Amino acid sequence: MIFFGAVNSFLSPLEIVCHECSLSNTHIQPKEVSCMPFDPQLFHPLSRSLKFGRTEVIENTLNPEFVRKFILDYFFEERQNLRFDLYDVDSKSSNLSKHDFLGQAFCTLGEVVGSLGSRMEKPMAGIPGKKCGNIIVKAEEMGNCRESVMMQFCGNKLDKKDFFGKSDPFLVFYRSNEDGTFTICHKTEVVKNTLNPVWQAFKIPVRALCNGDYDRTIKIECYDWERDGSHDFIGEFTTSYRELSRGQSQFNVYEVMNPKKKGKKKKYLNSGTVTLLSFLVDIEVTFLDYIKGGTQINFTVAIDFTASNGNPAQPTSLHYMSPYQMNAYAMALKAVGEIIQDYDSDKMFPALGFGAKLPPDGRVSHEFALNGNPQNPYCAGIDGVMEAYYQSLKSVCLYGPTNFSPVINHVARYAASVNDGSQYFVLLIITDGVISDMAQTKESIVNASCLPMSIIIVGVGPAEFDAMIELDGDEVRISSRGRYAERDIVQFVPFRDYIDRTGNHILSMARLAKDVLAEIPDQFLSYMRTRGIKPLPTPPPYTPPGYPVQSPDGHPLNTPPGHPLQTQI
Repeated sequence: MIFFGAVNSFLSPLEIVCHECSLSNTHIQPKEVSCMPFDPQLFHPLSRSLKFGRTEVIENTLNPEFVRKFILDYFFEERQNLRFDLYDVDSKSSNLSKHDFLGQAFCTLGEVVGSLGSRMEKPMAGIPGKKCGNIIVKAEEMGNCRESVMMQFCGNKLDKKDFFGKSDPFLVFYRSNEDGTFTICHKTEVVKNTLNPVWQAFKIPVRALCNGDYDRTIKIECYDWERDGSHDFIGEFTTSYRELSRGQSQFNVYEVMNPKKKGKKKKYLNSGTVTLLSFLVDIEVTFLDYIKGGTQINFTVAIDFTASNGNPAQPTSLHYMSPYQMNAYAMALKAVGEIIQDYDSDKMFPALGFGAKLPPDGRVSHEFALNGNPQNPYCAGIDGVMEAYYQSLKSVCLYGPTNFSPVINHVARYAASVNDGSQYFVLLIITDGVISDMAQTKESIVNASCLPMSIIIVGVGPAEFDAMIELDGDEVRISSRGRYAERDIVQFVPFRDYIDRTGNHILSMARLAKDVLAEIPDQFLSYMRTRGIKPLPTPPPYTPPGYPVQSPDGHPLNTPPGHPLQTQI
């Protein structure tokens, strides 16, 4: 969600529904079934599970389809763990110990979102030696968080505030909060020296304007601009999204009222009027639309094997493999990889190294496969990447220099072959030192900025990383040979900024992942929008042979859906 400038994360409210449980071919013969989703505190990876909600009870069935939905805030950059417990309800007691436990399933919110059509099917477990059936969980982005509205206003006969001229009016918009307070959500530009201003049209997310509540009060204040910041209050009025949605009409001409003037002057009518000129609603395409439509996030890791890391056999080395804890390379890899992997269906990840001498002839390579197979550098899951990394430390000789461009070009070749929006590539580079091929790296990044690709750089160790900050491009867009990067595609963080002083490495990894992944959704969307690529339609769910084919919403094709309270969205 973008709200008047950059934000630190992609947040979107999701409706989660425990869509269906299949208990056929199991040991269970329940009378009534209830599914209990549990949601750990989403911002702290060490917290215990907290009950988030409970579905309704479905009577006398082995294949219950639940209706009740649960709203969660989804963060792409965080690992949000979920647990679903299923019970056979034997009485009206709210005490779960009074009911029969049927099984449970664990997953992450990213797994649900990243599944085909954001519909995840998973086996349940929890009863030793027993089959517990399957659970189907669906996620749907809430509609009102996707809407933006374009509005334009004009003023008429506003109060004159300046002694030597007319007013310089501007509008300030506030949304009301649950506690009765107001929060500023937009300011128009200042229109100089006029009592009849026409302000420029502006676009604002509906959630920012009224938090999705169409009847919530919106307060609009009008001021006369002053250079010293002591702007003169002209007046105010209130409205709501529902009123504004009527568009240009007599209903959207508002009297601007100044309470102080009204209290002092009996003949006071108003301080002018403000009229809505236009109101246009736009449904924004979001990151989740592409993921739900089947876009795959392809993750590649590249690890620095230069000699500046130190001898891996020594405890002082950044590559040292302690039997008690992971090194910084492993922690960075696992922190980022465990989140990214939810958006890759085959969970096969290329893992590369650079800056080492390879057996048997000692050839220096800046683009070698960690698994030793240059024709197939793919590893099975993040655990497979970790194992390949550990094995490489035993076989290669750390050397140098620190060249980034070969691994960037490696991923860019694959990204260049996909221009239909079906795939997006993320390269994680973990390094300890100063880049040796800075000019070539800049050129590679500029070339890659027009491709479906993002680069994450994590710096480990005590070195200064000034060059990495330059590559990040947040302050100044990176350029090479007079050509500027089309997009900002690089995110750099030093790992030392995330080391928890209490030794809590899990918390360190969660913080690291949160920051390095926060920019990915916006970088992803910037590519899709500049290329005019629309999300693919949601694919239909898998239908076993002999069953009626279903539409993406879960209903059999050619069959009208039931009442909205009796089915799933």
